[in-house]
Amino acid sequence: MLTEDAKHPYLLPKESHVTSLLITAFHRKFLHAGPKLIIAMLRQEFWIVSSREAVRRVIFKCITCTRYKATLLTPRMGNLPEARVHSLRAFSSVRTDYGGPYLIKECKSRNTKTTKVYIALFVCMTTKAIHVEIVSDLTTDAFLAALDRFVARRGVPTHVYSDCGTNYVGAARHLNHILRNKDVQIRVSAHVACTWHFNPPAAPHFGGLWEAGIKSVKFHLKRVIGIQVLTYEELETLCVRVEGILNSRPLTPASMDPHDLDALTPGHFLIGQPILAVPEENFTEVPMNRLTRWQLLRQLHESFRKRWSLEYLSTLQARLK
Repeated sequence: MLTEDAKHPYLLPKESHVTSLLITAFHRKFLHAGPKLIIAMLRQEFWIVSSREAVRRVIFKCITCTRYKATLLTPRMGNLPEARVHSLRAFSSVRTDYGGPYLIKECKSRNTKTTKVYIALFVCMTTKAIHVEIVSDLTTDAFLAALDRFVARRGVPTHVYSDCGTNYVGAARHLNHILRNKDVQIRVSAHVACTWHFNPPAAPHFGGLWEAGIKSVKFHLKRVIGIQVLTYEELETLCVRVEGILNSRPLTPASMDPHDLDALTPGHFLIGQPILAVPEENFTEVPMNRLTRWQLLRQLHESFRKRWSLEYLSTLQARLK
């Protein structure tokens, strides 16, 4: 039941100094609560004309609430690096990053021993193509072995980019330690003739492209693996399948042209078609001289480059933030 004060409250104007002091007192009494709670507590004794407007105005001026509700400044999108806008071969400029750890078991037996492995991710700066390698630990030798496998299948990159942040803590610091170490940089540069680039410290916004890549890989792995513990072969097969899926993603929005059914993907720059495309008819028996076939392949390759320039490169002009 309503109390006598609630039945016959004191009527107060919304712009009175006394009203502001009263609202401030209730706001502090109830530990900087929101407008709904303050109005409900005030109406047990007082009735303020346009109470919602008056309470919101007082809370808006509260220094403590303003301090804890402050939004961080969103950095403006900077200029794209040179490697993003130059028409180079796939994996000519790459960014490497780590993900994990993931548990694997030695065999399919129930009580078998488990161990941790990590994922080394290589992202093409030009075509957004993905290459995934599994490494057994975070040592330099394991990374160099993964780099060897990458180079053997994708070619020697001219530029390699990696993080160089001092803001990593815990597991993230260990994951990125081998990429920030200057000795490792010298060893890798001597091992593979490439130029190594580090991002500025405490600047994670410099790596949006590769952070999105590792996020996409984890997206599929988490949903497929769940709470299971896979063997090494099963995890490697899954990672390669995820790699194929990500390399079949369209680089540009789908075309509304009914005659343009083949969206441009990173796979076009790797094998000439999407990785997951339906197998085509075998044309090897068609009589065609070598020069004509070579010209056809060059024309096909140049058409992909032209589409990359016209369809994908133009989308990079927009600054999303």
